[in-house]
Amino acid sequence: MTQPRRYGDAGQAFPIYITVVGGLLFLALAYFAVGQATVNRSGAQTAADAAALAAAQDTRKQLADEWVTDILDPTKWQDVFDGKGVEFDGCGRADQLAAQNDANVLGCNPNAFDMRYDVNVQTTKTMGKSIVPVTAGKRSKASAAAVIEPLCTFQLPGAGAGGTALPELTCKDGRKWDPDPTDPTGLPGPEDLFDVHLAD
Repeated sequence: MTQPRRYGDAGQAFPIYITVVGGLLFLALAYFAVGQATVNRSGAQTAADAAALAAAQDTRKQLADEWVTDILDPTKWQDVFDGKGVEFDGCGRADQLAAQNDANVLGCNPNAFDMRYDVNVQTTKTMGKSIVPVTAGKRSKASAAAVIEPLCTFQLPGAGAGGTALPELTCKDGRKWDPDPTDPTGLPGPEDLFDVHLAD
């Protein structure tokens, strides 16, 4: 005698299967949303770092140019290495680099005393649509600070010292420079006189 076929177990399993698949799909979409947010935040940080460094590098070049201008008067050198004598106006470069990295500068604060720039940016692109509605119009923000560090020291000649030789520059990489104003190509460049790096 043939036994009747049973559909009850299969019928009960199907809703469970649908629930499990739906849950996995939701998790996948949630992870995708998290990934979108992470990429957006990473882009914001890249833009902030680039903007701060660009501002500091712009001012470093001005300081190096000022040193060349004052090369015949070593009494002014220390002021240059202390960040004096130039305007800390590199925020225009910060704007440019932020824009190149799909961000806008929200704030750029130069600090001549500490020889640094503090920059805040916001991405121009949103995190995009996802299962988390709030991300559709949300933009990431980030901040960075870049510092200008003098690399060289020198010793002024003592009172009454004769001669017209300029002081020797001793720099942190161990290199020594004997500045010769008659040979501009042999003078240290901005990257030799000052280091620019992100603040810790």
